[in-house]
Amino acid sequence: MKKIIIPIAAALLAAGVIAGISTYKKSESYRTQREIAENIIRFHVRANSDSDEDQSLKLQVKDAVVAYLQEELSHADSLDEARNILYYDSADIKHIAENVIKSNGMSYNVNVYFETAYFPMKTYGDMTFPPGEYEAFRIDIGEAQGHNWWCVLFPPLCLVNQSYSVVPDESKEQLKGILSEEAYDTITMQDLDEGGYEVRFKFLTFLNKLFD
Repeated sequence: MKKIIIPIAAALLAAGVIAGISTYKKSESYRTQREIAENIIRFHVRANSDSDEDQSLKLQVKDAVVAYLQEELSHADSLDEARNILYYDSADIKHIAENVIKSNGMSYNVNVYFETAYFPMKTYGDMTFPPGEYEAFRIDIGEAQGHNWWCVLFPPLCLVNQSYSVVPDESKEQLKGILSEEAYDTITMQDLDEGGYEVRFKFLTFLNKLFD
């Protein structure tokens, strides 16, 4: 009997997961996340490791690159313009990172590239971005096995010499101007759990416990 029950339970679980994901993709929460993702470019700098030395180096690379990009991206009036600037400046950005690493007596390789990947819910300053797929401009240092530092490059939410900070009002206004009122309110909510960013199962309700 157990041999029969296990496959049935597995099939029900798979069906429930598929149904839950399908329901989520039709939800308002999913559409709001997609709107946000389609209007921003995230920035990630991943450290070689989680050692104190590598994490400090990561922040120094971040500071140098953000200082450079603040001027470069100040000329970007659209997402496409920002993307093009980052693409054409990739070699210079890599060189900046390499110089910081070398000045610290290290010889880590640096990889600079765009990616589209799933990211969990993240908070930067007083803004929280819902989980989902985002486009990101990424710098990997060495083995890139350490925790990353992140912000949003466009619209410009990054600040130099601060790991955590309140996003400038002018940046908020720019973001507010390109998002719907609902999407902007989602980012500025203090508790996204109240915003419904959860996968819930309508029929196999016992599966909800797996996500609590």
